[in-house]
Amino acid sequence: MTLEAFLLDIFSSIPPWLAVIIMAALPVAELRLAIPIAILKPPYGFGMDPVSAFSFAVIGNMLPVIPLLLYLEPVSNYLRRWKTWDRYFTWLFERTHRKHNESFEKYGSIGLAIFVGIPLPATGAWTGCAAAFVFGFKFRNALLTIFAGVLLAGVVMTLLTVGINIFNGI
Repeated sequence: MTLEAFLLDIFSSIPPWLAVIIMAALPVAELRLAIPIAILKPPYGFGMDPVSAFSFAVIGNMLPVIPLLLYLEPVSNYLRRWKTWDRYFTWLFERTHRKHNESFEKYGSIGLAIFVGIPLPATGAWTGCAAAFVFGFKFRNALLTIFAGVLLAGVVMTLLTVGINIFNGI
């Protein structure tokens, strides 16, 4: 069973708009999976119009952003009291700085927005929140930048899904 089929099966008992919001809020799926599932016709999706799919997916993808930006630091500080978590966060933050520091210093908010907006694995709003925390973005700047990235990713995924549907004659 594919991930799409699994998610459709789980969310089949709730209204499609709510299913799309919930899927887009999930850390792995985000709107990269929610938009195609929303737009594709049954049995592969819900058959929503692209504007509704885009709107509900953006809302869902932004839902966890404010709590993540507000609580990532206090939660990581609390967990660092234990040696295992402290080692993990030290490794994670050093690795993130080593791999991405040059890009974030050079491009700042634009770099974060593009990072969030590229619809690839390990990018997106959840990872963008972690990067904003690691690189010390202020709350308002991080929120607006991540929102811009989510909009970009939503446009890309909507256009790709609609284009593939047209190409395949769906």
